[in-house]
This record gives sequence, structure tokens and C-alpha cells, in this order.
Amino acid sequence: MIGKLDLYRVFSIVAKNNSFSRAAKDLFMTQPAVSQAMMQLEKELGTRLFNRTPKGVTLTTEGSLLYEYTNSALGLLDAGEEKLLEFKNLTTGQLKIGVGDTISRFFLMPYLEAFHTMYPNIKLQMLNGTTSEICNFIKSGEVDIGLCNFPIEDPTLQLTACTEVQDIFVCGEKYKTLASKSVSFEDLLKFPLIFLEKKSNSRKYVEDYLFARGIRIEPEFELGSHDLVLEFARSNLGIACVTKEFSKDYLQRGLLYELTLTESIPRRSIGMCYLRSVPLSRAALKFVEIIEEKQERKRLHSRIKK
Repeated sequence: MIGKLDLYRVFSIVAKNNSFSRAAKDLFMTQPAVSQAMMQLEKELGTRLFNRTPKGVTLTTEGSLLYEYTNSALGLLDAGEEKLLEFKNLTTGQLKIGVGDTISRFFLMPYLEAFHTMYPNIKLQMLNGTTSEICNFIKSGEVDIGLCNFPIEDPTLQLTACTEVQDIFVCGEKYKTLASKSVSFEDLLKFPLIFLEKKSNSRKYVEDYLFARGIRIEPEFELGSHDLVLEFARSNLGIACVTKEFSKDYLQRGLLYELTLTESIPRRSIGMCYLRSVPLSRAALKFVEIIEEKQERKRLHSRIKK
């Protein structure tokens, strides 16, 4: 039995052709099937839609009225299907990412470039925040994916570690002599310390690690960005806790000096997170695939070099 929507589609084609036989050819149906379908629609609506003549059919007044609405509705449905196909083929759509400035600058950019090259019509929207803020963005639906400092303890989020980073302590020219010897955590407390603000996940990771060893830090400076931490250290305002991978330029140019600690802080990860309970959009899935593929290639390349 033909469904109601199909009946309206047949009705629209018959009305355009003014003929059951020509409509049957367009629809790849038999003429009796088309005629039967229109009789069924007229019966369901309780009104005659066509004037039947030996030369074909014409719309009745009621049929003309219905055709206007049917044609409009079917046009909207076709447009909707085309739009869905565009989303499926990633020729339109949007990808919303939550990320902090530092991770965006030192980790995210190559993946964004690759995604934009492959899918130039996908609109990219970036929302800046700390790890805790980004997790809240994800839960509220403001972003599709977050790129954050791990560890994160949240069972509602799917977590995928992407790369490891190392927290270190650095100093400027004023404290350069410290870089020539091993320094304990207790020794660091004798100097003004520069850390990221308390709500930073990377700050919390280092702070928790030190606290587990009986060391409570009271930084002289608590700053809102990794770049500011580097600049404060370069200006000889104290000893700074930074991420080594994000500080290479300062270290290589001799603007800062890495301290050799008697006990290294364990490495941690940077990774992706998104809601477990909500399927990712096609654009978000493709972005995740790009990151995972590139990370896998890096791991294989690293093994080959070894």
C-alpha cells in the first residue's frame, strides 16, 4: 500500500503532467497504479481532485488548492534532504571546539589546517577556556569537542590522550647558576615561584604531585597564560613552572634555562574529550579521525627512528 507522502508525490507529478500516462512514465509506474493511487487519495480526502477527460486530466478547484500546498511542502522536503546530504558529505556544517590558548597554538593548529583544507565549507568556531571551563562547555552543548590538559576525572566524558608533555621549572639570567646543579623541590621554595592560576589543570597536576610529597607551594605570581609565565621568568621575577614542549623557543634561544630537578615530575597528557552519551556530528567525527591518524603516524615514525 502506498504511504500518504508517496500519494502526494504521485499527485504532484500527475498535476504537472495533466496526464496519468505521462506521470506513470516519470514515476516508473503503470498507468492503472497511478490512477488507483489518485483514487485512494481522493477517497482519503473526501473530495475530487481531478477532472478526467479523454485527453487527460485537469485539476479541480480543490485539486488546485491542494497542489499549491503539496508543491511547496515537497519542495521543502527536497531542500531538507539536500541539506542533510550536504551535512553528510561535509559540504556544509559547523565544528565547535573548546581549547585554551597554549594548546591551540602549540598542538591544535596543524590539525585545524588539515581539517580546513579537506572541508573548507565547514565553519570552525573556537571557544577559549581552562580545562574545567571546557568540560562545562561540552556538557552544556556549547562545543562538540574539547582539547584539554589531562588528567580529567569525569565518567560522563570520553577521553583520548593525544600526546605527552613534561612539566619543568625554568629561570632567567638572574638565577642561571641554579641550572648548573641539581635542585630539590625544597630548594625551589626558597625562591619566588611563578605558576599558572589555580583553576589551571596543569597547575593543579603539579601542585597535587608536590603536595603528595609534603610540599605546599605559595607562588609569588599566579598568571592567566603560559606565555605570561614565560615572560615573567625571562624578566627574572622568579622560578617558573612551565610545560617544556610549549617553551622550546625560549629554551633554544637561551632566554630561559631549564633546572635539573633531583626528582622529575611524571609526564602527563594532552587530549580530546567529548560526551559519551551524545553521538558526535559527522564533522566532529572527521576531526577526531584526523587527529588520531596523524598521532598514529607520529608514533610509527618515532618507532622507526628508534
